[in-house]
Amino acid sequence: MNLSLAIGLRYTRAKRKNHFISFISLISMAGIAIGVMTVIVVISVMNGFDKELKERMLGSVAHATISSYNHEYIQGWESAIEVAQNTEGVVSASPYVSSEAMLQGVRTTGALIQGISPELEKNVTKISQHMKYGSFDDLVEGQWNIILGFDLAATLGAGPGDKVMVYIPQFKTTAVGVSPRMRKFTVVGIFEMGAYEYDSKLALVHLSSVQKLKVTHGGIEGIRIKTDDLMQAPRIAYQLGEKLGGFFKVRDWTQENSNFYQATQQERIVMFIILSMIVAVAAFNILSTMVMLVTEKNSDIAILRTLGMSGGQVMNIFMVTGVVIGSIGTLIGTILGLIVSFNVSTIISWLEDYFKTDFMPADVYYISDITADVHQSDVLAIIIVAFGLSILATIYPAWRASRVQPAEALRYE
Repeated sequence: MNLSLAIGLRYTRAKRKNHFISFISLISMAGIAIGVMTVIVVISVMNGFDKELKERMLGSVAHATISSYNHEYIQGWESAIEVAQNTEGVVSASPYVSSEAMLQGVRTTGALIQGISPELEKNVTKISQHMKYGSFDDLVEGQWNIILGFDLAATLGAGPGDKVMVYIPQFKTTAVGVSPRMRKFTVVGIFEMGAYEYDSKLALVHLSSVQKLKVTHGGIEGIRIKTDDLMQAPRIAYQLGEKLGGFFKVRDWTQENSNFYQATQQERIVMFIILSMIVAVAAFNILSTMVMLVTEKNSDIAILRTLGMSGGQVMNIFMVTGVVIGSIGTLIGTILGLIVSFNVSTIISWLEDYFKTDFMPADVYYISDITADVHQSDVLAIIIVAFGLSILATIYPAWRASRVQPAEALRYE
């Protein structure tokens, strides 16, 4: 093996008579490097987009939710919150009651009304950090105040201090007949999350206001949970469900937003497979390089076989040569990929300044900033795939070299 290694390394670095083979070797090495770099950068940028989307999407929802199995209002919910807050991995918990409603200002539109506990909700969602006007402290118990999403307020034509009539799909019997439950609220705040789904459809009021409007008798619809690690929410939700028992149903964000979660996971897998084809093409270059090298070295192989070298040792020689080409290309590609990924925002900013353009205008794209989130597992997977393809591309030419017959190779020498 030491002899095979020495000869293989010599073939890799020695000056050959056929300079075309040397050129193809460099092209193969560069192809592997460019392929690995491209996959690392693209996957890291996709991770950055995925992270940004999750932060914006999950900024107004919970990492996990506790609700009742029979869809009834939860009475005595304070004990459930205490259990949740004492569960490892849970940062905070907040009760809520929600209802579909019709809101009437200058114009009328449908919306989702959520009754929250302002003090607890601040620690669960990020809506309080995106207030354009007012604050959660303006939602005072006993006062009929409301906070609107930015687009919802624009649709209603309502601003701070204006009155908004809220109708919910429940009816009460009065002296003049049956009428929907309704109440006039005062707009005390406006938030903007940057997600149209929430900015255009969500309105927040104090928990007690919705409880009175829907007549829940002090009950709540559910409890929102924030965990210390978003990606560990499924595990924490399972543990919390075990502690609470069968009366409660605990669902994490991957279940509540399963379509989005599955789409992003499948997108990353498909993109990884597609981009790996670039590395595969470069590996085919290694295959052609090794085939030409074996053809050029036929006489050398015959002499080595005549001197007693086994077919396996000959095969090892060319395996070393191919693996060295693939390894160097993979190493260079990994280094370049990490450098570009960690500096992608700076590079994009420089390109935008140089070309005097904006690649992702904020008024067109949901996310206007390109960021990268490098995952060690992704980088390792890319390295393994590139190195594995390099080895596979080397096996056949090396096997052909081991099958060379000395008499045939030296017949016309």
